[in-house]
Amino acid sequence: MKIGVIGTTGGWSSELLADTVAERTGFRLLVDMDHVVLDLEHGTLRHGDMDLAGFDGLIVKKIGHRYSPDLLDRLEMLRFLEAKGVRIFSSPMAIMRVLDRLSCTVTLRAQNIPMPPTVITESVKLAMETVERYGEAVFKPLYSSKARGMKVVVAGPGAKEEIEDYKAVNVVMYIQKKIDLGSQDLGVVFLGGEYLTTYARCKNGDSWNTTIASGGRYAPHIPSRQVFDLAKRAQAPFGLDFTCVDVVETASGSVVFEVSAFGGFRGIKATGDIDPAARYVDYVLARLK
Repeated sequence: MKIGVIGTTGGWSSELLADTVAERTGFRLLVDMDHVVLDLEHGTLRHGDMDLAGFDGLIVKKIGHRYSPDLLDRLEMLRFLEAKGVRIFSSPMAIMRVLDRLSCTVTLRAQNIPMPPTVITESVKLAMETVERYGEAVFKPLYSSKARGMKVVVAGPGAKEEIEDYKAVNVVMYIQKKIDLGSQDLGVVFLGGEYLTTYARCKNGDSWNTTIASGGRYAPHIPSRQVFDLAKRAQAPFGLDFTCVDVVETASGSVVFEVSAFGGFRGIKATGDIDPAARYVDYVLARLK
């Protein structure tokens, strides 16, 4: 059985998933999307001398090194393969709905999933009014992960200049009220819509976020029933094969930050005895057979 992994060469999770596919099937191919060519005349998507249109399935671990609108075009290339009958995990259309932060947020709020107060605007004036109302706000790029490109703006002198600088790079401003994370937030993981595990990301004392890049660390966690139910409800509309829901417990109840397009392996590996790559590959094989 030919199953390829869409990922990044040298990326820990991509290489792990490709190795696991090889252990299960005897075939290994890790595909960097910047090395493929889509030939619509001949109906092929080639990576070197391999035509991915002839594969049994593809697992998307990463679609690029950095989140950007360009990744949507890569997903369209994969969508062409899916239309030709190649099984792709997760479906390109499902990934598209969460890759853009605003698209993900709109879907979550349409399902009445609680989130931090959020405003989207292109107006510096309205952005300033929002910051004044919130006191502190986090400006989040529409395409980012692990808090990259995010900026905390505090109401008061200098806020306008910070907002103008941010808008020079981000025309559409996604502004979220900065909420108290306490000491951690949670990653609630689902495989095929079924609960897999939960881990905590614990921040250090100096950072406003919990990301590992900002000094955070992973810890085991058993979610409350309320967190479990909320996360399961949040991921359901997207139909992703593997995902992680970011949840934070606040004094007024739990809220969701986002649903991940791909889901991470590190937190799972670091906090328990679950092998996420093995579980994911077994899941894919069961559906292809």
